[in-house]
Amino acid sequence: MEEQAIVIALVGVLGIGAQWLAWRTGWPAIVLMLVAGFMAGPGLGLFDPEHAFGNLLEPMVAIGVALILFEGGLSLDLRELRHAGDGVVRLATIGVLLGWALGATAGYWVAGLAWPVAVLFGGILIVTGPTVVMPLLRQSSIQTRPASILKWEAIVNDPTGALCAVIAYEYFRKLAESPGASIIEVVPPLIIAAIIAGLIGYAAAVAIAWAFPRGSVPEFLKVPVLLTTVIGVFVLSNRIEHEAGLVAVTVMGIALANMNVSSLRSIHPFKQNIAVILVSGIFILLSSSLKMEDLNYFHWRFGLFLFALLFVIRPVTILVSLAFSSVPWNERLFLAWIAPRGIVLVAISGLFALRLTELGYADGNVLISLSFAVVVATIIAHGFTIDIVARWLKVKGVTRPGLIIVGSTPWTIALASQMHKLKTPILVVDPSWQRLSLARQKGLPFYHGEILNEATEHNLDLTPFQVLVAATENEAYNALVCNEFAHEIGRDTVYQLGESADDDDHRQLPASLRGRALFKSGFGVEDVNERQSQGWVFRQTKLSEEFNFKAAQKRLPESTHMLLLLREDGKMRFFTHASQPEPRAGDTIISFSPPPTAGTRQPSAASPANKGDRKQIA
Repeated sequence: MEEQAIVIALVGVLGIGAQWLAWRTGWPAIVLMLVAGFMAGPGLGLFDPEHAFGNLLEPMVAIGVALILFEGGLSLDLRELRHAGDGVVRLATIGVLLGWALGATAGYWVAGLAWPVAVLFGGILIVTGPTVVMPLLRQSSIQTRPASILKWEAIVNDPTGALCAVIAYEYFRKLAESPGASIIEVVPPLIIAAIIAGLIGYAAAVAIAWAFPRGSVPEFLKVPVLLTTVIGVFVLSNRIEHEAGLVAVTVMGIALANMNVSSLRSIHPFKQNIAVILVSGIFILLSSSLKMEDLNYFHWRFGLFLFALLFVIRPVTILVSLAFSSVPWNERLFLAWIAPRGIVLVAISGLFALRLTELGYADGNVLISLSFAVVVATIIAHGFTIDIVARWLKVKGVTRPGLIIVGSTPWTIALASQMHKLKTPILVVDPSWQRLSLARQKGLPFYHGEILNEATEHNLDLTPFQVLVAATENEAYNALVCNEFAHEIGRDTVYQLGESADDDDHRQLPASLRGRALFKSGFGVEDVNERQSQGWVFRQTKLSEEFNFKAAQKRLPESTHMLLLLREDGKMRFFTHASQPEPRAGDTIISFSPPPTAGTRQPSAASPANKGDRKQIA
């Protein structure tokens, strides 16, 4: 009992610690988690999950994978198929069959596996997996279509790969029992089982979509009921056929995501958190379960197999599957390179390694070491090169952090204009076409619509935007917008104007519901509007080693208020009532200042301040 508690604590520390380190360094999180698990397990011998959990380890990992696939299914919007549907359908049909055939052939002729083991492993290899693809897409800004294709392929092909492995295993098991057995005896029952599992998942989604909006489940029980239902559907479907549960939970997630169940919005933060915890924990458990003796199976032919997997199997699969499709060539080449494998491949390989050994195939044990080799090789190869390849093939999305501004007012348009000139991606959002007229006149990017509308979630791609400023005339609405998007953009990067000095209507709004207050003074909507009408302007001041922040403050009018500083890499740091960023050389300070007067000291042409500081925008 005590050993299990220690192992659980260590797994949590190592998994979340690796995620944090990835956030700080920009390295692929999956690579760091694999390294952490390997060092804790076979490296230093800190713990052995199999010894600690025994027979519970396999069902723990299986349920964790099921929850991850369900969470991934919840992120799939069928409307994305308008842009990526052609490629997704081809990869889920032609790509699956071709990838399976090529993988099995390489396993037999290159890796030297027994034919049954090679066929089974070829089926598993079509799995890419959301546990590795989604973190890579989060860390790298990829254009919408290739990112959508990778995401859909990862989630849809996970259960498909598992079913391919089941088909191969059941066929060879039948063959061992009855040498004259035909593939026809195996495939139809398994396909029927998969269809039944999918229907079970869909029925569960319909039940949830019916019960939640009608108040049949209280708010505090919605998450427990949902998780329990997912696990129940998974276990029930697996009773029908091994690995059919993965089909059921994936269908359940996709169905729920497209039934417009508004009450599911409240569980989004929880599902994202549980996915991060599960991915971290499962990767640490699996990599720490690797034995040193498993590495003894590795030989030079495995190296050739990995080379063939990276440079032959995946490229041929993608290029043939997407031939004559609407996907451009640069995107095809990008997809041909990116195919990291993860949890599902290792988990399924470990499961079937035992079953193949029981059938008398000695190469079954090789699957464990080979699957880990595939995971490590693909994660390192793709994780460290995705940015380089995306940039080279011109499928890189917006890399500079963007600013989304909710509310079109003279003040927000002035701010948007200033940031737009500094090459910061901006978007002004407002439901009023009339209020957006000034944004249209100035040629600023805008979105006409209600940002809190559920349709906006699907029509507006928030990926390029890492900061949100809500600055409408209604402070309570601003707080609602900040609270709604805090889980997606980040609580520390949603801002709103403070409470106006003469406004008592919204004094009771708790700080936990509001965004971070802009300006150290906490200016409210009426405060900035009044100053805007008096001719106040935004100014930009470039700092250098010779011209530091204190010098800049002396050059600006005395009543100037600092709004934000813009780092050279485009990151924004705001001056708020609670914190003040530390300016440094190379930063650009954006301030809100009174209009120039005859008594205001202006920098001369020869002064250091004239090297790009204080460009005024009325």
